[in-house]
Amino acid sequence: MADERARIGMVDDHELTIRGLRDSLADHPDLDFVASAPTVAELFDATTDLDLVILDLRLRDGSSPVANVEAIRARGLDVLVLTSGEDPFLVRSAARAGVLGVVRKSQPIDAVVDAVRSAARGEMVPTIDWAAAIDGDPDLAAVDLSPQHRRLLTLYAAGETATRVASTMGISPETVNDYLGRIRLKYADAGRPAPTKTDLYKRALEDGWLPFPRRRRKS
Repeated sequence: MADERARIGMVDDHELTIRGLRDSLADHPDLDFVASAPTVAELFDATTDLDLVILDLRLRDGSSPVANVEAIRARGLDVLVLTSGEDPFLVRSAARAGVLGVVRKSQPIDAVVDAVRSAARGEMVPTIDWAAAIDGDPDLAAVDLSPQHRRLLTLYAAGETATRVASTMGISPETVNDYLGRIRLKYADAGRPAPTKTDLYKRALEDGWLPFPRRRRKS
């Protein structure tokens, strides 16, 4: 990509952050800030002709970082996370979903631009914050769930009954209970037991399968 401009898209719902990055990249002829949007779907409604998507982890629509990363990667695009970094669980989940790196918004602008340039070339952008979020908590061992198990967990942990989950997924209630037993066993084997529905909800939050509840604004 030495003789081409890398086409950059951004998913963020903070206008100040978007303007700041757009203006900063404008000073670099090898980087072309093409489009921004508050959600992944809206970005792709605007364009898919991109080389890299810069993603904020906590969006107002409450979407899961894992789902957002997977949706972007399904388009054959790389992802660089640009976040305030206040939630290590979200950083962990994004890292496991296959992003090229996680950069804090508080970093100097030159460092952010260098990270964007490296990611646009398809290079990993390792940072201390990223490594600490993934490896710093031994009690949060990874649990590998199949797509079917993951979907069931997100439905059930979000509050659906086993009967409703069975209807939504087109499987029997007995299969739902069997899958829940397997999911609980995997978490128990990882040292993260989830015997109750509330525990499963916590695990789904920790691993990024469910979005964290939005913070209420003070009136």
